[in-house]
Amino acid sequence: MPEEDLVELKFRLYDGSDVGPFQYSPTATVSMLKERIVSEWPKDKKIVPKSASDIKLINAGKILENGKTVAQCKAPFDDLPKSVITMHVVVQPSPTKARPEKKIEKEEAPQRSFCSCTIM
Repeated sequence: MPEEDLVELKFRLYDGSDVGPFQYSPTATVSMLKERIVSEWPKDKKIVPKSASDIKLINAGKILENGKTVAQCKAPFDDLPKSVITMHVVVQPSPTKARPEKKIEKEEAPQRSFCSCTIM
């Protein structure tokens, strides 16, 4: 594929640092982008995604769907020549199995407080 057809993307993390920029074909999917982000994730970060499903990509205020291609996700104003498109990365871990709830004994039941007002 000719180099001028490639799209240059970088990914902004929660702390303002970036992953990339990398060049992608317009036919690359959002899923492929997420896999690359996970593999290139900086090791010194406090929040680390375990898999690509833990990541959401946002471009031009929209959460991108996994099956969409880069060409479908580009905002019209990103068609400037040789511009780098910045996408925001949100880490949202997959929900884990629900923890069993503890039964609350009468002694452990939270105390209800009541408030009353008297107007004289």
